[in-house]
Amino acid sequence: MIRRALLIASLAALAGCAGLDAIQNAYQGIQDYFTGKDNAEPPAPLAEITPQVKADKLWMAEIGDGYDDQGINLGPAVDDSRVFAAERHGTVQAFNRLTGEKLWSVDHEMDLSAGPVFDDGELFLATAEGAVIVLNAADGALVWKSTLASEILSVPAVADDVVVVRGTNGHLTGLDRKSGATLWYFERHAPPLAIRSQGAPIIAGDLVIDGFGGGKVSAIQLKEGRLDWEANVSLPHGRSEIERLVDLSATPVVRNDVVFVSGYQGGTASLGLNTGEVQWKRESISSPAGMTADRRELYVTDANADLWQLAIRNGEDQWKQTELHQRRLTAPALVKDYLVVGDFEGYLHVLNKEDGRIVGRVQVTDAPIEYPPVVYGDIVYVYATDGTLAAITVD
Repeated sequence: MIRRALLIASLAALAGCAGLDAIQNAYQGIQDYFTGKDNAEPPAPLAEITPQVKADKLWMAEIGDGYDDQGINLGPAVDDSRVFAAERHGTVQAFNRLTGEKLWSVDHEMDLSAGPVFDDGELFLATAEGAVIVLNAADGALVWKSTLASEILSVPAVADDVVVVRGTNGHLTGLDRKSGATLWYFERHAPPLAIRSQGAPIIAGDLVIDGFGGGKVSAIQLKEGRLDWEANVSLPHGRSEIERLVDLSATPVVRNDVVFVSGYQGGTASLGLNTGEVQWKRESISSPAGMTADRRELYVTDANADLWQLAIRNGEDQWKQTELHQRRLTAPALVKDYLVVGDFEGYLHVLNKEDGRIVGRVQVTDAPIEYPPVVYGDIVYVYATDGTLAAITVD
């Protein structure tokens, strides 16, 4: 999972800011990374289970080439009656949410990299060329396109007439929702080495919350783009540049005026939404994949694809599920009283959220599921790398 989630920046970037020893250490780390020495454990084989929950395919559809192991961030978006999905070459499609009937399909001939996000009758997507595009959700027609300075992998965040995206350079941009004009630009100094993050900023009230390389979390004012607060959550440590690589890259989660952040080698932490004060931290639980939360508990997929339930109030672990170890799990999603996660063989697993037991399973496709399942009502929507879009019921 780690190798698929990360892309180490070029050694040339180090040359201007580090000495020969740092470059040699980074080179060795990158060699280890690409030859698999950092991730040698094989995926756990699936054990037989006695299903206690029925997970059934309601309908399935194919969205072109999907995202074909490209390390991009395409997933389903859902409203009351429709599901929207895009494939990497530019085709965007809409389906009836309950029946799977195709409603429209439009090819915009762009290299799409993130989205769509549905908001108030429009779809927001990003491209590998650094553009944000907005489509009319009724027919897929282009509303506007705004080109920025960097490839965009983060799913756009939309609220209060502002669209926020993070470029692969780590910088945030706020755009006018109606025109695409740039409202503000928040520049964050990138460390010598960085990961190719698929996390995204989130909007909580009038703040944009995002994690950055070097273990920092920032809260930026949504309208003006000014820094409201910043917290140092994780400090880099280790001998090599790879060991010191820390990036709070997972999409933050906000519950009850508390922000939860995690990422690559950064641990998992809780911060006050209004102050940025760190309330607790679990150093040993890092999550490039992501998290979700209900009223009392935080659910985390860690770097080894083990699942944790942590108490929101203090970070204490309630249970740990290891039967899916190294199966490259997605972030978990909540449906009814269960958690659902996708894996690298196209399975959707259903877990009892009270104790972490696997209580159901369905294979959607034989291709990896990398985008977190999306839940709307009591239906789970899954989008796999091969373009398989499926609606799953859990009963």
